[in-house]
Amino acid sequence: MKLTVVGGGSTYTPELVDGFARLRDTLPIEELVLMDPARDRLDLVGGLARRIFTRQGHAGRITTTTDLDEAVDGADAVLLQLRVGGQAARQQDETWPLECGCVGQETTGAGGLAKALRTVPVVLDIADRVRRTNPGAWIIDFTNPVGIVTRALLQAGHKAVGLCNVAIGLQRKFAALLSVEAAAIHLDHVGLNHLTWETAVRLGGPEGEDVLPKLLGEHGDTIAADLRLPRPLLDTLGVVPSYYLRYYYAHDEVVRELGTKPSRAAEVAEMERRLLAMYADPALDEKPELLAKRGGAFYSEAAVDLAAALLGGGGSPYQVVNTYNRGTLPFLPDDAVIEVQAAVGAKGATPLPVPPVDPLHAGLMAGVTAYEELALQAALHGGRDRVFRALLSHPLVGQYAYAETLTDRLIAHNREHLAWA
Repeated sequence: MKLTVVGGGSTYTPELVDGFARLRDTLPIEELVLMDPARDRLDLVGGLARRIFTRQGHAGRITTTTDLDEAVDGADAVLLQLRVGGQAARQQDETWPLECGCVGQETTGAGGLAKALRTVPVVLDIADRVRRTNPGAWIIDFTNPVGIVTRALLQAGHKAVGLCNVAIGLQRKFAALLSVEAAAIHLDHVGLNHLTWETAVRLGGPEGEDVLPKLLGEHGDTIAADLRLPRPLLDTLGVVPSYYLRYYYAHDEVVRELGTKPSRAAEVAEMERRLLAMYADPALDEKPELLAKRGGAFYSEAAVDLAAALLGGGGSPYQVVNTYNRGTLPFLPDDAVIEVQAAVGAKGATPLPVPPVDPLHAGLMAGVTAYEELALQAALHGGRDRVFRALLSHPLVGQYAYAETLTDRLIAHNREHLAWA
């Protein structure tokens, strides 16, 4: 089995490689290809990746290349984890929206739209090249904004599934609070990428006992603190929102906070500098503890599980993924990309039935779905008017004066990445 990681020079990659090494019985990789245009980073990450495989006794071969066509040729699956513009672009995404009084964040709001506009054309070019060299390969997208990118891939006819680590992170946290094995926890997880709610927490599978009331009753303070939301709000909702919902439920509070401290991009850039220095040490043969602070917790386990299921080698029968709605949520278009529990196998992902969704959640999902459709049109076809319409539709923007100013700043800060600009 050959698996290719596009964006293999990312500081995330040792986390992924560690998962491949530990879970090799689930996903028996013979060749792992790390592809990245940044040769200097790729050499450091590739060296550590080989040492991790050696330390853990993995017999697979790790190769590195800057040539995309070489990397994807013959691959059974291609995992995308790229960041167009690097941390410098992320720094901008998190800064100029704040200047207009809006959340500055890399996956949602105005910053998330900027990232989508930079990313979608690049991802579609990669996917076209995968299809030309190996049309049977699966594409697993971990590149944000996952919902928009996955929708672009699916609409272009690619064999693609989107992946996020929010659900697996919550599964692990809930399992620890309940003192059970993670595999025993099945989440009724519903929403869009980075806009999700856990409406039930079941023991033993999709038909298992719902222990969410017990979880909120006994551990509500801990969960609320993790989400940085007030406990009474969780009690009122009766569900557990993802931490991304704080951008919506406490927008003004978040904007004030973000204006008083260094950006997350600045923190990550410094962390990456330290990580790359560690990766250069030939004695290092395991992922360093600092990597856990970089983000992407349990990313490797989710990626292994999904790849194994798609390639017919095992994996969990039910996984939270991003895929077409196709009637699962009747208030959304069939071609909307939703994030829910799905049955995953060699033919792809089929969403499990979802109980009726509370109008409180359904309304926000419908609004953000409309934004994602407009954002994708802007990414595919360009134009100031399309960017403006997408921003005006976003619940975190909404006012025409904000949308006008944000449109001009988005284009000014991203001109080098926007062919039409």
